[in-house]
Amino acid sequence: MTQQNDPMTRDQFEQALRDKGQLYHIYHPFHVAMHNGECSKEQIQGWVANRFYYQVNIPIKDAAIMANCTDIKTRRQWIQRILDHDGSMGDDTLGGIEAWLRLGEAVGLKREQLLSQELVLPGVRFAVDAYVNFARRANWQEAACSSLTEMFAPTIHQSRLDSWPSNYPWIEPQGLEYFQMRLSQARRDVCHGLAITLDHFKTYEHQQHALNILQLKLDILWSMLDAMTMAYDYQRPPYHSVDTQASYHQGVFA
Repeated sequence: MTQQNDPMTRDQFEQALRDKGQLYHIYHPFHVAMHNGECSKEQIQGWVANRFYYQVNIPIKDAAIMANCTDIKTRRQWIQRILDHDGSMGDDTLGGIEAWLRLGEAVGLKREQLLSQELVLPGVRFAVDAYVNFARRANWQEAACSSLTEMFAPTIHQSRLDSWPSNYPWIEPQGLEYFQMRLSQARRDVCHGLAITLDHFKTYEHQQHALNILQLKLDILWSMLDAMTMAYDYQRPPYHSVDTQASYHQGVFA
């Protein structure tokens, strides 16, 4: 008979991690509205501009994980994530950051706007910076565990590929290439990150810790959409009542 504080079996632990998917940001009202074709052009542009800050920080987060990682086999695999987003020198393969810049152009934003980060809301910046800082401070197995929201990512990417062409025909189709790329990349990354997590977190306490780490990442993604909801749904961006300008800090502590 299983005692309350006995560790979960490997299969049970994996299922507990996957069950966290019910809190993935695909269920946030902002994302639901986006999927249903209910977002305005301003809302789509705001989402793309703010998510770009997340995109450019993914390879920085992954580099932090590698800097803390003492296992050469893990580093050999993990480096592919950086190449996926940054692209490779002398390689025509489209990197994720460049693909997102093209998405920005497809929704009517200028590349310079995205690169300047002038549209990034403070709440989004705080959430993304918290993720990067966690990866820097945590041990590499904990940081790898935080990446497991990728388990749920193929569904969210496919939903955009399925719904955006009909719901937002004004978006240039080539801008959706990022989502197509990530379908296979995310599945590959999940296999690696999940194996690390299942192998490392063995005791009841450690497994609960891993679930809490995954919840942290879910909180970060949800909080980003909360900030966008205030700015683009309710027209209440920070300082809206005292300043008509976007008086946001530009990464002082990043």
